[in-house]
Amino acid sequence: MRKILAIAVYCLIASIQLKSQTLPKENSVLNYRLVGFSVPPIQNANKYRVEIAMGNYNSTDSFKKNIIYSGYNKTNKIIAEIPSFGAQYTWRILIESNNISSSGNNELHHFSTSSIPETDTNVVRLRVIHKAEKYKDAYVFLDGNRSLYDMNGKPVWYLPDIDGFKTEKSNLRDMKLSGRGTITFLYEEHGAYEVDFNGKIIWKAPNDGKVSGQGTEFYHHEFTRLINGHYMILGCEYELWNQQLPSADSSFVIFHDDKKRDSSRRKYISIPFGTVIEYDEKGNVVWSWRSAQYFKNSDIYYHTSPHGGRPDIAPHENSLYFDEKDNVLYLGFRNISRILKVKYPEGDVLNAYGEEYKPGVDEKGNGLYCRQHSVRRSDNGYLYLYNNNSCRSGDGMPKIIKMEEPTPGNNALKKIWEYECTIEGELPEQHVAHQFPVGGNVVELPDESIFANMSTTYSKVFILDRDKKIRWSAIPEKWNAQEKRWDMVYQYRANIITNRKYLEDLVWNAETNE
Repeated sequence: MRKILAIAVYCLIASIQLKSQTLPKENSVLNYRLVGFSVPPIQNANKYRVEIAMGNYNSTDSFKKNIIYSGYNKTNKIIAEIPSFGAQYTWRILIESNNISSSGNNELHHFSTSSIPETDTNVVRLRVIHKAEKYKDAYVFLDGNRSLYDMNGKPVWYLPDIDGFKTEKSNLRDMKLSGRGTITFLYEEHGAYEVDFNGKIIWKAPNDGKVSGQGTEFYHHEFTRLINGHYMILGCEYELWNQQLPSADSSFVIFHDDKKRDSSRRKYISIPFGTVIEYDEKGNVVWSWRSAQYFKNSDIYYHTSPHGGRPDIAPHENSLYFDEKDNVLYLGFRNISRILKVKYPEGDVLNAYGEEYKPGVDEKGNGLYCRQHSVRRSDNGYLYLYNNNSCRSGDGMPKIIKMEEPTPGNNALKKIWEYECTIEGELPEQHVAHQFPVGGNVVELPDESIFANMSTTYSKVFILDRDKKIRWSAIPEKWNAQEKRWDMVYQYRANIITNRKYLEDLVWNAETNE
């Protein structure tokens, strides 16, 4: 009798715990197919079995007839992949215990998945060209598709509409994994966000213009959560600057704030200078840097446009990498093919990598890169970047390069490795003249392989090993119903998750917060 009573009490407690802590929560609507199923841990449990059926069922018999997945785990948590977006699911947990041969709660639980056009592979797809080898279990973020894909090209998650934005109509940029199991991204010039896997906002940049002084910070290109829990982002401030080039014998440059300027003879234009802003967890500005302070007294006053020789003094800040170990920032400026190395927090420019411009001398190029994107520093201390290779002399195929930084007193980078990107996997009906003036990025992987996104009219994403062999490649495409063809989907940036633990953190953090 005591044994029967003990079993009854045990089952009652387990039932209460299951109802209060079971994940996913009853009738949840999920924007992902990688689902975390969990129950409170049961003492002396040997195995937990998750059973999933497609459809909404309230009777056990109907449920059993439609089971599509059954999986065991030794712990009370298991992540399972369900087959479809826009579907309903029923599930339950069964437990094997030392004390009870088959226990747990046979109660059926329910959830569903939502969908968007980007998760319909008849509308938008990631077409795999070269199947994955080493990184078979990786996942890829594509900002142009607002989705996360497995290496077989199947969407497993999408970013839902948040904060009043329709993401498919927005300038979504730099969607990537943070160090604490969340996702960061920005809507260019509008907002920067940290969200969980459900799309719930964890942190939002204030965008109040405290740095620019213009009511907004004009966020763009890159947004990152730092190791210390702060956030760093690129912004803009617009300032007037004299557009006219001085004569060759001129020894001075007149700026908008010079009281001696002669407005009758000189024209002034508004230039978007880059800023770097660091926020704390409460959204306070704890550090900032203004590129105007450097460029106002630099040689870019003599830089001319590759299209007609007119003055081109808008440097266009497009890349940020913060080396938190050495407290150094690397900032990329596309229009002038320059990289600045800035000491943090002092803000001093330690080095400027790129061509030096002189009065009356056309741009020649620095021999390494031009109109580059995505400047990074590898674990072994090399600079690497995506070289768009879009020069005055004619557009060529983009390249990925690694460079050794110079010793103190020298500003010349030394190229140590280079790969010229290739065109592959195009459909016969696609006849596009490919150019690569904007976008693209690179990420070094733990084994020194490179994950790259080529962007623009040819948005191939791929993994390249150190021996320059393609280990995975795919092309994002959207069905053009009017022309009855697949067109490539522009990707500004793409990012990758290579560690299964990071993915699991994403799933559990989201469902626990619901």
